[in-house]
Amino acid sequence: MQKYMETVRRIPYAFILGPLFMTLEASGEFLLPYLMADIINIGAAGHDTAFILRQGALMAVMALFMLIFGVLGAWFAIQAATALAADLRFKTYTRIQTFSFSQIDDFSTGSLITRITNDVTQIQNFAQQLLRGAFRSPIMLIGALVMSMVMDPHLAMILFVVVPLLGLAIFLIIKIASPRYTAMQGSLDALNNYISESLTNEYVIKSFVREDFEEAHFSRVNGDLVDKSLRALRMMLFLQPAITLAVSVSTLAAVWIAGRRIMIGSMAVGTLAAFTTYLSQVLTSLQFLANIFLIGTRAAASDRRISQVLETEPDLSDAEAGEKTKVIKEGSVEFKCLTFRYFKEDPQPVLDHISLRIESGRMVGIVGATGSGKSTLISMIPRLYDPDSGAVYVDGTNVKDLSLAHLREAVAVVLQKNTLFSGTVAENLRWGNEKAGLEEMKEACRVACADAFIEAMPEGYDTEVEQGGRNFSGGQRQRLCLARAILKKPRILILDDSTSAVDTATDASIRRALAQALPGVTKIVIAQRIGSVMEADQIIVMEEGRIAGIGTHEALLASCLPYREIWFSQKDKEESL
Repeated sequence: MQKYMETVRRIPYAFILGPLFMTLEASGEFLLPYLMADIINIGAAGHDTAFILRQGALMAVMALFMLIFGVLGAWFAIQAATALAADLRFKTYTRIQTFSFSQIDDFSTGSLITRITNDVTQIQNFAQQLLRGAFRSPIMLIGALVMSMVMDPHLAMILFVVVPLLGLAIFLIIKIASPRYTAMQGSLDALNNYISESLTNEYVIKSFVREDFEEAHFSRVNGDLVDKSLRALRMMLFLQPAITLAVSVSTLAAVWIAGRRIMIGSMAVGTLAAFTTYLSQVLTSLQFLANIFLIGTRAAASDRRISQVLETEPDLSDAEAGEKTKVIKEGSVEFKCLTFRYFKEDPQPVLDHISLRIESGRMVGIVGATGSGKSTLISMIPRLYDPDSGAVYVDGTNVKDLSLAHLREAVAVVLQKNTLFSGTVAENLRWGNEKAGLEEMKEACRVACADAFIEAMPEGYDTEVEQGGRNFSGGQRQRLCLARAILKKPRILILDDSTSAVDTATDASIRRALAQALPGVTKIVIAQRIGSVMEADQIIVMEEGRIAGIGTHEALLASCLPYREIWFSQKDKEESL
């Protein structure tokens, strides 16, 4: 409950006035039948028109106030529930932003999307129904029972028999349905995961003509959600028939008992009419309470899933950092006996006892076969992951002792997957420096060889970027991401195969421009092409999570067999072309 109290404290009037107005509205519900009974028993029976008009006017005024109270109660309930959902959604999103890559992988992107949308909506619906009915329905129920006892204790005994039996039936239905709703939410996670993956990779699906396969896969995942939804909702199908049966049996019993008494003159017709209304109110209140419990069952499952996110402590934090105020000024990097596994139970580490020092201001190339650990190694520098053992030092300080903000401000990473966001080219570039002016952006784009194609566009730097940057080619996206990183003015620039989609001439131009524009910046370049790192001060060769060689291009050709194999395979390929 603590996660909701902040909203309650922020707008307490909505959480108080909503139930209050609904309670006032409910108070009129059980008074109106009593007045109606007097109209029939006294006014109509005695042909007293004045009495009928007075009672009718009183009922009309009460109905008007009930309408006003009902509207106000619903308005404040909606306001409170909407604010609660907005705050909860924000808290969940904020917590997700603190997660490491591994924690996001553990939850899965689709599951996190479901929790921050569908699960929050379930809680919002429950909060709204609770504020509207938590006091209204019990008051109407108790009031109707009391008034029925006042009017005729013998008829009221029908309610005291039917209501407990109906309550027991509702309890059993909800108890069986509750775990089924939890399973349904899990299937919704799986569906969202699949949709996210398939839409992101639509190009691959079409290029391999796998539409039929994916449609069949979607049908299975969607069918599983349908099956679990029907299994959950099937139990709730019994709710309305149970209430209808209770209403029918109670009405029949009331008419049968009251009919005989009316015939012998021991009961007035108005009393039967009022009792029938009270009977309807009691069972309607029970139905509304049952619906609250039903929605609450789904909301409870959603609340548990939201709580899992909110209660998950980030496994990467600087809470215990000893040098939070230290600012990275040089950009030297050192790995000391570093070992890492993505799956902690895996006997074979991805990185195996890596020890390496990179001096500040140098250009270092990293090459190696796919899966050799190149990208994993550089992800340790900005603490996207933490090593299982060993340590990473930047400017001589363990990265765990540095503020994450200061560390990541000093490191710019251009990853293999180039991500652009919806907005303009300029807005995307300002991710690197939100205060960057047009001339700064132009200079960064010149270094990244992106200025030519941007200025060739009719709207230039105001050109709209579609979702994911799909209106730009792969090479253009890479160069825009590189320009964005340059604008950050980092002390360490990491390029993870970030020019793989550009031609060799453009690649060479970018390398020359980077050397001139960022002379004091430590540049770490992961490349598939040895030609991209031949001129580096130092080249690191990775093989199966270990360092196979370190040195210059000439030294590695003479001493490192894996490097020599890569070099000659690429050289032979280029000569054959």
